[in-house]
Amino acid sequence: MIESNNPSAVRSKIEITQALLKLMEEYPYSEITVKQIILTASLARKTFYRNFESKDDVLCSLIKKSFREYFDIVNNARGDVLTTIFSYAEKNRDILMLLEKNDMLHLVLKCMNEDGPLLRKNEVSASNPFNELFEGLDSEYLIALNNGAVWNVMALWVHRGMKEDPQLVRNTVEEYLKRIKNNTFGF
Repeated sequence: MIESNNPSAVRSKIEITQALLKLMEEYPYSEITVKQIILTASLARKTFYRNFESKDDVLCSLIKKSFREYFDIVNNARGDVLTTIFSYAEKNRDILMLLEKNDMLHLVLKCMNEDGPLLRKNEVSASNPFNELFEGLDSEYLIALNNGAVWNVMALWVHRGMKEDPQLVRNTVEEYLKRIKNNTFGF
C-alpha cells in the first residue's frame, strides 16, 4: 500500500477496500480483477494505482490495519490477551469468513509474522504484557511461536464457521496453558 494521509487518498483506499470485499462476497478472489474493483468503486485506474500496487496489496493492507488494531489493544494491556484475540476475530468476522471461503486465511498469519516483530521493535509500550515474558530472550522467535499458536486456534475456529462460543475456546486454551505450566514435560 502506498502511504498517504491525504483525506482524498484515505477515502479512495476505503472505497477500493469496500469494493474488493463486496466483490469477494459474489466471486472467488482469483477471478476478481483490478478493473472490476475500479468499476465497483467508481474510481479511475490511476486512483487505484496511486494507492495500491495490486488487489493483493488491498487485501494485505486491510489485514495489516486490523492486526495493528489488535496489537494496539494487547500492547496497551487493555484486556487479557485471549479475550482480545477472540474479540478481534469477532470484529473481523466478515473478512475472516471471506478469506476462509477463498482458502486465503494464511494471509493473516503472513501479515502477523511480517508486522509483529516490527511493531514490537518500534511501538512496544511499557504496559505490554509480553515485556516480562520476553525479557532477555529473542523476541522474534517468541512472536513466531505466539503467532503460530494463536493463529492456528483462530483458523480452526474460523474454519468451523466461528460457531463455538469464543469463551469456550478461550477457556480450552487457558486450561491447556495452565496444564503446561504445572507439568514441565522435561522443559
